[in-house]
Amino acid sequence: YVRDIRDPEHPYSLEQLSVLSEESITVDEKLGRILITFTPTIQHCSMATVIGLCLREKLKDHFPHHFKVDIKVAPGSHANEESVNKQLNDKERVAAALENPNLRQLVEECLYSSEL
Repeated sequence: YVRDIRDPEHPYSLEQLSVLSEESITVDEKLGRILITFTPTIQHCSMATVIGLCLREKLKDHFPHHFKVDIKVAPGSHANEESVNKQLNDKERVAAALENPNLRQLVEECLYSSEL
């Protein structure tokens, strides 16, 4: 479901840029859990939180709401790893971010871009 999400800064998918791979996604249907670990293209990637929001929004459309989704940057792959992980897994911060019309539009462009 997430392989075709477009990178916010490049005209390529997250999979094409090796930000995501099949191995970086774990779905446990019994426990209702999804873990995605992604690797930003650079350590100071300013779009890491946008990528995480895109992943969360895409999964929301394809899995039941009771699934717990954890999204993290790969260990050592981002200069602000702890902060990014905290932002991406805090429901209130995610909801607030998606209320921002500019950010919402960017997320939707990444999710629904047919330019790939």
